[in-house]
Formats: sequence, C-alpha cells, structure tokens
Amino acid sequence: MAEEPVRGFGVDEYKVRHQRASELMRAAELDALWVTSEQHVRYFTGFDSQFWNSPTRPWFVIVPRDKPLIAVIPEIGAEGMAATWVEDIRTWPAPVPEDDGVSLLATALSEVACGHGRVGAELGPEMVLRMPQVDFERLRNKVSGREIVDGTRVLRDLRVVKSAAEISKIRHACQIASAAFEALPNGLVFGDTERSACKKLHMDMLNRGADAAPYVMGVSGPGGYANIIMGPTDRVMGAGDILIIDTGATFDGYFCDFDRNFAFGPPDDQSRRAYDVVYRATEAGIRAARSGASTSDLWQVMNDVLEAGGSLSNSVGRMGHGLGMQLTEFPSNKPGDHTLLVPGMVLTLEPGMEFAPGKMMVHEENLVITDAGCELLSRRALAEMPVVC
Repeated sequence: MAEEPVRGFGVDEYKVRHQRASELMRAAELDALWVTSEQHVRYFTGFDSQFWNSPTRPWFVIVPRDKPLIAVIPEIGAEGMAATWVEDIRTWPAPVPEDDGVSLLATALSEVACGHGRVGAELGPEMVLRMPQVDFERLRNKVSGREIVDGTRVLRDLRVVKSAAEISKIRHACQIASAAFEALPNGLVFGDTERSACKKLHMDMLNRGADAAPYVMGVSGPGGYANIIMGPTDRVMGAGDILIIDTGATFDGYFCDFDRNFAFGPPDDQSRRAYDVVYRATEAGIRAARSGASTSDLWQVMNDVLEAGGSLSNSVGRMGHGLGMQLTEFPSNKPGDHTLLVPGMVLTLEPGMEFAPGKMMVHEENLVITDAGCELLSRRALAEMPVVC
C-alpha cells in the first residue's frame, strides 16, 4: 500500500478555498457564506472535533467575500479553533437557550453583509442548517435589511472539485478498503452472519489504517439480496447465498464508498450472469467517465448495459454520486442531472439491477476525473464473483 498521506492541510490549502469561494460569491452577488454543519466548518477552517456528536451547541463560521473568516462558536471550542488559521474568534458560554449565539452571530453578519446585503446559507438539497428553527427565525429578524439566501450552488461548486491533497486522502481510504475486501473471502465461513461478516471487514479496515468505518452495510439472500440498505442482521449465511457488503471507511475525514459481492459456494447461473452484467455496466461507466461528459451520460451508458442484460428495474434512483468529506455528495448519476464532469471531481459508479423478482445485484467503484479520462481510486473488483468455500 502507498505511503500514508500527511494528515491535515497547510494554510495555503484553506487560503485557496477562500479565494475560490470569493470568486463564486462574487458571481452570485453574495457578501458572505455562513455555515453551520460539521463538514463545511471543517472545510473552511480545519476545525476537527468529535464534539460534533453532541447536538447541544450550535457552531457558526462566516466566510466573507473579501475579508478574513469569522468563527462564532461556544467558548468550549475556542482553544481548538485558535489552533486553525482563523484569527477572528467570537465566543459565548453555550449552551444559553434564550440566546445561543444568535445576537453575536447577527452582529457579525451585519458587519460583512454591507455590499449586496446577501448572505448564502446551507438551505438547499443535501445541506444541513445546524441550529434550531426558532433561532434561525430570530436571526433573520435581527439582521433585517440583510437577506439570508440559499448558498447551496456556491458550496456545491466549491466542494465538487477536490484538490490533489483531498484526492490523496480519498485514494488512501479506497486502498485500505480494497485490501480488506480482497482478504475477506479467506476470513468468511459458512455459518457467518451478516453482522459477523461486516465486523470482520470493519476490524480489518481499522487494523489497516482506517480512522473509522461509520458505514458497513451487509445484506444477503439465496442467489441474491432483496435490498441494499437494511443490513446487517443476524441472518446466518450458507450454501447458495450471495452477500453484498458496502462500506464507507474514512481516512483523515475523507470517505471511500464502494461494495463487493461474495458467493457462499459456487453461485448459480442466474446470479453469475447478473454479476457479469453489473460488472460490464461498471466498465462502460469507467470508459465514459471523462471531462466534458455529464453525470447523465454515465447513467445512460450503464443503464444501456443493464437493460440489455435483462434488468427488471433499479429502485435506487441513481447509479452513483459524488464522494469526499461525506459518504454521498453532489452530484447524482441520473437522468436529468446533467452535471458536467471536470478534472478533480470524485465519483462513485454504482450500477444495480433487479435481475429476478426480489433479487438485486449491485456493483460500485470510486474514481476521480483527470485530464486524461479517469483514475480508479478503488482497486477494480474481480471479473468473477469471489467464492467462499
């Protein structure tokens, strides 16, 4: 496995992010971005803490178009934020439910929103406004004369293209999971449950250097599986079963997200053909994944292979998505998305089909768009389904 990437980012990385955000804000006529979610606070500042698991306190960061960042945060986080590149840190002794940073935040927003009078916030699809709704309404009343609008387009356009340093972390997470997946068949036995199989993979990824594996989903069934989101359970697996494990392991705050299928004993002809179809659909997606194509193009080429292979349906709604600081990010590989691919975009390809009533087969790989086409970040799955003997 390649050498582990350096953890964290240098100040220059955050300065570039701020510069790119400023250019996008200028085009959108925004004076600032205001973010509240863990991923966006971390993206702009580098503030990284397990304390996000506590929902009690809100955290606010303002990204002005032409001025330094402002952190408006609980006192308990002041020391941690001071270790980042942010210098303007304003605190209150949270939690104070009657005014949990709202007045302090309103003052800061009023200071920066003095051009167009517009601040972009996390209000759109796949965004999270991490504060009580009643406090949001109080804030709007306190900043009368300034408009809080949806900043989703700016945030999406900013994060959808990853830096080389970000890509190195995703690649490393993918390589860790790839190695664990490749070793897993030798560790599985007849009589394993979905849960015990997932735990074996989970522990192996941690031992290989993953920081965490918050998503390790496994489901199984005779000759195929009926869903891909509800496991793992204590179902015992035996001859004729097909197991899929889908994992999102992390390294330094960045996810991988791909799956592998395993047969307990030789798979029947129907399962083998279904595996071959989704494998070939993925190959078609890899060939099509290049700058200038669109996410809808990726969906179309994969769907063509699935339909030709006898697909009855695909209830997932898309065949892959963006990937980075979150397990799933914008965009979606689906009809009507039409997001143009550019170098630096990291995507999953995830063709899936119902190949018989109540039986699914799904495949997934991770890649990054490059100037020359694409680079696989996950190690390509075997062309034939691995068999547990």
